[in-house]
Amino acid sequence: MKTIFLNNRGVALIIVILMISVIIAITLQLNISSRSEIYEASNLSNGIKLVYIAKSGFYGGKALLNEDTNDFDSLNEDWAKAELLSAGSGTLFDEGYFKLTIVDESGKIQINKLVDGNEYNEDIKELLIRFLSLAEFDLDEQEVRDIVDAIKDWIDEDNEVTGFGAENIYYDGLNKPYSCKNGPLDCIDELLMIKGITRKLYFGTDKISSITNYLTIYGDGKININTATKLILSALASEITEEMVSDMDEFRKNEENNLSESTWYKNVPGMAGITIDSGLISTSSSIFKITSTGYLNDMRKKVSGIIDRNVAGRTMKMLSWRVD
Repeated sequence: MKTIFLNNRGVALIIVILMISVIIAITLQLNISSRSEIYEASNLSNGIKLVYIAKSGFYGGKALLNEDTNDFDSLNEDWAKAELLSAGSGTLFDEGYFKLTIVDESGKIQINKLVDGNEYNEDIKELLIRFLSLAEFDLDEQEVRDIVDAIKDWIDEDNEVTGFGAENIYYDGLNKPYSCKNGPLDCIDELLMIKGITRKLYFGTDKISSITNYLTIYGDGKININTATKLILSALASEITEEMVSDMDEFRKNEENNLSESTWYKNVPGMAGITIDSGLISTSSSIFKITSTGYLNDMRKKVSGIIDRNVAGRTMKMLSWRVD
């Protein structure tokens, strides 16, 4: 009888220990779940704050563009110095800040203007060939011409192969086939679908520049010579040297120089004899990309949009909007 009692006490002890273990496990799990929910709520709250911080920067950028009423656009204007607004953004919020950039899309090559109907726009074609032939892209002459032909075939409406370009017969034969667009690009990312546009060329590497920084799908095709990058400037005419590009850049940075006429480059020492096709360049812009990134603790959120600004009508139209 005593042995049975002791055995019952032993079983009871084991049951108590098991129950305590289960209670501890449940308590720990509830604690973990509670902490997780608290962190999720905190992250959600910070995420909402981040969006509004980033949007504040974006609308600040729109205000800078709206205040610019000059009949020409240059990198000496307030909208081009958005980092000054970014620097003071930390004082606008109890927590967090934003970094703002405004880029003139008219300072880039409008890739859809490569084609006029089913034929080349010869001015844009030669510009694009000169541009892709720059050492920064590490392409040989044949590669450049093949890529330009392939871009034309992607955009034009017919299904006839241009040179060493590509139409449906090429794209249908890929491991993961798809149709040739035969229409203008809707986004610059479409370039990755075109024959010859490698990820290395598209995204760039430590040694190769990314073409996405210099191409756009917006605008009338004219390049604002006041805001174009040095690489674009060097491709505007075959006679332009690296030294001339540096001198042009210095000239346009001087706020005392008149940049309202696109022929100002002829006032740059050594460039009086250079002629850039007047149909390629301008000094005014209407399309801008605004990018604002909000920062809070270790989190960040980016918003960006393409704005079509009508100075005369004092209106702004949103062409695209993205939150990352």
